[in-house]
Amino acid sequence: MEVFNLGVKPCCFWLFLDLFALLSLLASVSDAEIHYHEFVARRVPVKRLCKNHNILTINGQFPGPALIVRNGDSLVIKVVNSARENITVHWHGIRQLRNPWADGPEYVTQCPIKPGATYTYRFTIIDQEGTLWWHAHSRWLRATVYGVLIILPKFSYPFATPKQEFPVLLGEWFDRDPNAILRQAQFTGAQPNVSVAYTVNGQPGDLYRCSSQGTVRIPVVSGEKILLRIVNTALNQELFFSIANHQMTVVGADAAYTKPFTTRIMMIAPGQTTDVLVSADQPPARYYLAASAYQTAMNAAFDNTTTTAILEYKSAACGKNGRPLRPILPRLPAFNDTATATAFTAGIKSPGRVNVPTEIDENLFFTVGLGLNNCSVPNSPRCQGPNGTRFTASINNVSFVFPRSNSLMQAYYQGVPGVFTTDFPPVPPVKFDYTGNVSRGLWQPRTGTKLFKLKYNSRVQLVMQDTSIVTTEDHPMHLHGYHFYVVGSGFGNFNPKTDPAKFNLFDPPQRNTIGTPPGGWVAIRFIADNPGVWLLHCHLDAHLALGLTMAFLVENGVGELQSVIPPPADLPPC
Repeated sequence: MEVFNLGVKPCCFWLFLDLFALLSLLASVSDAEIHYHEFVARRVPVKRLCKNHNILTINGQFPGPALIVRNGDSLVIKVVNSARENITVHWHGIRQLRNPWADGPEYVTQCPIKPGATYTYRFTIIDQEGTLWWHAHSRWLRATVYGVLIILPKFSYPFATPKQEFPVLLGEWFDRDPNAILRQAQFTGAQPNVSVAYTVNGQPGDLYRCSSQGTVRIPVVSGEKILLRIVNTALNQELFFSIANHQMTVVGADAAYTKPFTTRIMMIAPGQTTDVLVSADQPPARYYLAASAYQTAMNAAFDNTTTTAILEYKSAACGKNGRPLRPILPRLPAFNDTATATAFTAGIKSPGRVNVPTEIDENLFFTVGLGLNNCSVPNSPRCQGPNGTRFTASINNVSFVFPRSNSLMQAYYQGVPGVFTTDFPPVPPVKFDYTGNVSRGLWQPRTGTKLFKLKYNSRVQLVMQDTSIVTTEDHPMHLHGYHFYVVGSGFGNFNPKTDPAKFNLFDPPQRNTIGTPPGGWVAIRFIADNPGVWLLHCHLDAHLALGLTMAFLVENGVGELQSVIPPPADLPPC
């Protein structure tokens, strides 16, 4: 099996995009390794959709460098900020046991790396295998600063070893600097401008202007089986994904193996990863891989375009003049097909029985959703939301405010007062019909930098309830420092008396990012065995900036092995 280099030229002179170098995988397990990398953040010119742009990259690459490691390996990654803006890097889905200093969210576990400065992230992969990714965690920089993080197994896959592996990073492309779009939205209080294209490995694909030359092509041999490692890196959009005329067998999600199941349609939210096996069992030809929007917010603008790559059989016949024939396009669901999205997510389960907490110490209920703040001067330049308001967002009616003079973790570790409080409410301050006709008096949340404190090793159940304030919506919620079991979900208001009886406590999936069904709820369980400050937030970055986030403060346990390690000497100063 190999992780394939796409830089080959068959008889039809196909153009392939190099993803990363050819890697031969050893059949036997090797000793754990330490991988050293230098990530230099700098801007480089690129051309997309006929226009030149100057984008922020790592090492001049878009997407950034692929990290390929084994379970048990360690990484030492020196980030050099040669750009003009602050930056941090988050290793999405890595548990970072006792090591929040390596997690990366700006002003949460560290202050940003300033222009001209450096910071070295040091962490070890512990009992994780599959596909994760890394990305900037500063404002909207992750629009172009991201890459795949592949964790190979210590021994072998629990499924037939594929002949080849390919990363498929789904992203969004904007016609302006993404941070300029964010600043405009923060000034006006209106919704931010949406993307103008989706991308596969940084390329929009054949259906966009000036893009065919860069379209990603995946060469396959008839009869072989390949593994696609699919990541949704998009800033603000959940996506449907399909391959024309081919079934996909899901075998992993968020760096955890799953019970295999076949599907023709996948829904993947920002932050999530999904590993699928694909058999090259169709007549030799060219078939599009395609992704388009899954949009659940009502009356909200979204990018209604389709990105493509090409699954190309090496034995496919060429057309006239030696040119390849046009690929076959899959039929994707309607943008609002919640039934298809829900069915796909419900199909993901653990391979067998897992150890889910059954006795609960902390039973939390969080409402998540948007809100509207009334403007002091309606219809002014700073009041461009609906009906004299500005958009906001909250969890349990608290719109989170990130500190700017210190990070949460540094303030906690150093005992610095006044940076945060630990009075985040475990339940909504007011009980109401969450998915019904909500009184306008409940649309305006309060602001605060509030954390919820958890004792070490406490067993936690968290139900996240979407609300109909402004609009119901699927919010992909990501918990840093943990993976969790998704034990239940449903539509409407969560019923604590009847719904827990339907929880799956046998083989629920293990995730690090999960969506709240639009107008519904999702229940997760985990053990708070990782001390530190860990962010929980919507992975739609437009909502993160509006305050749809909170943080858990997990206290140290007993002794060194249950306590946060000391901060590194080069932790960026605040």
